[in-house]
Amino acid sequence: MSEETKNQEVEVNQEEMDQFVSLKKGDTVKGSIVKLEDNQAYVSIGYKYDGVIPIRELSSVHLDNASDAVQVGQEVECKVVSIDDEKEKLVLSKRAIDSENAWEELEKHFEAKDVLEVTVADVVKGGLVADVGVRGFIPASMVERHFVEDFSDYKGRTLRVKVKEIDRENNKVILSAKDVLDEEFESNKVQVMSQLQEGQEIEGTVQRLTQFGAFVDVGGVDGLVHVSEMAWNHVEKPADVVSEGDKVKVKVLKVDPEKGKISLSMKATQPGPWDSAAEKFNTGDVVTGEVKRLVAFGAFVELAPGVEGLVHISQISHKHIGTPQEVLKEGQEVQVKILDINTAEKRVSLSIKETEEAPAAAPRSERPARGGSSNHKDELKDNPNVSLSNQGLSITLGERFGDKLSKFK
Repeated sequence: MSEETKNQEVEVNQEEMDQFVSLKKGDTVKGSIVKLEDNQAYVSIGYKYDGVIPIRELSSVHLDNASDAVQVGQEVECKVVSIDDEKEKLVLSKRAIDSENAWEELEKHFEAKDVLEVTVADVVKGGLVADVGVRGFIPASMVERHFVEDFSDYKGRTLRVKVKEIDRENNKVILSAKDVLDEEFESNKVQVMSQLQEGQEIEGTVQRLTQFGAFVDVGGVDGLVHVSEMAWNHVEKPADVVSEGDKVKVKVLKVDPEKGKISLSMKATQPGPWDSAAEKFNTGDVVTGEVKRLVAFGAFVELAPGVEGLVHISQISHKHIGTPQEVLKEGQEVQVKILDINTAEKRVSLSIKETEEAPAAAPRSERPARGGSSNHKDELKDNPNVSLSNQGLSITLGERFGDKLSKFK
């Protein structure tokens, strides 16, 4: 062996000895993963024996297996937890170094309000857990913009989050994925709304139903189709017409960027009932309809879905009536005659009495050419003191006016 080679070995041995002597609890060391077991990882740091990182010291969150945190060959930085040369036991902690480095980075993200990506490490009661160098918690209400009932399939997912709250003293970090989604939604909403034009017809997807209508997604932004705009005929509840997930064609009625509201119509994309009313109905036609509403001045009768006409109170019956309710009720089916139709103004005048035969007129009494001996039956019939029999009438007149009549003989 040459003298030069001997000197190099001495230098290497001296370096190893220096490291052996200087390594102590609390030191920070670097090395590479050389072996993995379920509950620990072995690290080569150039010491006389390998260090061990227990699974609890690999990450700030719960792990099922050491391989969930590191892989063989991966370079890691660790802190010496304990050292026992007699037992050749060197315990290291990756978590301790990650935690020290994490707080500074998390503070920067919190101040900048920027976005970082995290992997969901665990699903716990009330939310999700992610390893951000320390344990980061995402409350259930901060995962999505919508309600999520079951988070079981979120484990392993990568989420984009913002640091919502940070408390180093209490080792507390709250993250929010919803804040990122809300911000992106609002940004997209402004863009989509700037492109929408009133009168435009587009396709959308029904997102959710309420008592007053349906919210339809039109390019990442929800617009409202009010229940009155769902169909030309009366709609009791939105679920009678559409279901969540349905693809529907809508017309943009109004866009209000300041309030962030979009008003849509489904019925406006469909032919209106009045468009075909001129072809279906003509003046003079007798058709069947349904009484929809009764008002003081008449009744509104539906001839076809969305087409209603008015039967004025004077056209309801041949006999005099005080109110439509005397002879009609809502929901009743009736025959009506079309007196006049104006599709441009969406008006139809109807008559019920003209579909019925008028009753025979009562006979009128003949009046004599001259007065003095006229028949007073109509005037006297309600008088209890007067008998309407021919005999009774003549006796009464003879008795009362006999003396005066004798003067004219």
